[in-house]
Amino acid sequence: MDKQWYVADDCLEMSSLENSFTIDSSAKDDAESQNLSKRATKDLLNKIDRHLLPLISVLYLVSCLDRSNLGNAKHAGLAEDLHMTGRDDYNIAISVFFPFYLAVQIPSNLVMKRLRPSLWISTLMLAWAIVTIFLGLVKNYTGLLVLRCALGIAQGGIFPGIVYYLTKWYKRHEYGLRIAIFFSAEVAGGSLNGFLGDSIMELDGVCGLNGWSWIFIVEGLVSLCIAGVAYWRMHDYPDSAKFLAPSEKQTVIRRLDEDASELSDLFELEYVRNALLDWKIWMLMVITVGICIPLYSIGEFLPAIIEDLGYTDERALLMAIPPHAAACLFILGGGYLADKHRQRGVYIIGFCVLAMIGFAILGAVQNSAIKYFACFLVTMGIYPIVPQDVAWNANNIGGSTKRAVGIAMHIGFGNLGGAVAGFIIREDDAPRFVSGHGILLLITAASCLLTVLMTWYLRKENARRDRIYKSPDSYTREEKTFEAEKGDRAPFFRYTI
Repeated sequence: MDKQWYVADDCLEMSSLENSFTIDSSAKDDAESQNLSKRATKDLLNKIDRHLLPLISVLYLVSCLDRSNLGNAKHAGLAEDLHMTGRDDYNIAISVFFPFYLAVQIPSNLVMKRLRPSLWISTLMLAWAIVTIFLGLVKNYTGLLVLRCALGIAQGGIFPGIVYYLTKWYKRHEYGLRIAIFFSAEVAGGSLNGFLGDSIMELDGVCGLNGWSWIFIVEGLVSLCIAGVAYWRMHDYPDSAKFLAPSEKQTVIRRLDEDASELSDLFELEYVRNALLDWKIWMLMVITVGICIPLYSIGEFLPAIIEDLGYTDERALLMAIPPHAAACLFILGGGYLADKHRQRGVYIIGFCVLAMIGFAILGAVQNSAIKYFACFLVTMGIYPIVPQDVAWNANNIGGSTKRAVGIAMHIGFGNLGGAVAGFIIREDDAPRFVSGHGILLLITAASCLLTVLMTWYLRKENARRDRIYKSPDSYTREEKTFEAEKGDRAPFFRYTI
């Protein structure tokens, strides 16, 4: 009898060991499967990055160069040749661009939703390239203003179009970094804008045209060539991308469907109306205005501070590069961390505080070296906010039509800050710009406060939905489809905080 018990015990022990081995082996297989899946997903995203980001980064860079080359043209004699004698003639020429830039953004994104991105974005690029070339042939101030308005119309759809385009390739917490990448390319390239302008000005007198004319013509011709490349090389959506294998297309589409939570992809005017009436989008629009005013002001006060340090000409242009290079590092770092932690509000608040410290130093001290250091704080604080602010808005809009409109509203209205910046940092206040820096400090502080309030509200709303509704993961596909038309008001939708 005892012997039988020993045998039974041995059998039970062996069975337990076998079960333990089976469970451990299964867990090990699951872990290895997850690691393989993560590696495959990373490889797929890298493949998409290689085929999308270089072209759209170059495209966005040249769009920014073409709309900001008025400063180089002024330096090359534009104001004198066009008899711009009024005190604010130059600032008006800068600012008149922005209302038209704003007006076309919603219609442009709606058109792009119906057309292929490679067709629509390339056509917009072709249009602004032609306008830029004609700017080089303008003969009077009125003509300059008219063409600046036309440039705003042609370029208005580019930034919101690219952002919406990325949302059709990446999940919600993946495209913050991608927006940061192409935006950092513009910041880095923009710091070299002065060298580009000086180089083109060497054509002064060729074909009887002044140097400023050649700045517009050469840059317009470059944009024209890139537009041709974009028609040929820009990919539309994952289901038609030639660089993806059939299985990869299915994987991308599946990931996007899961991320979209079955929310509606239909084009209906009701979703346009929902975007126009969503107070959260309007709140972020106001926040962005408060960021864009300081952002556009950097180009107004940084050259004066560098000149105070004793640098001129090429050396002055070189001294403008380090603050922008530091900003690029923070843009990319902020984009990576915000996506990784799936939070944006806290990063925007931190960047606002950093910029506010910089503005406080700029307004309080007279030492030029310390003011130059403060410019690093300002650029490292202001520039990284833009891609995260844009991604934050896009993350929290449910449904593709509402998202297309909401992105356009946000970016368009926010860029009105560029129309105001020239009137805050004025040449008459140089070199200290005390009042201007004080205003920029208050504006940034206001955006910071609104971001705190928005973050608090989104946390509270997510907690309310967690309390009232079941977990988003527990909803079936049919349940999600039934609630699809509610967009970000659907009970299974959770906001990015």
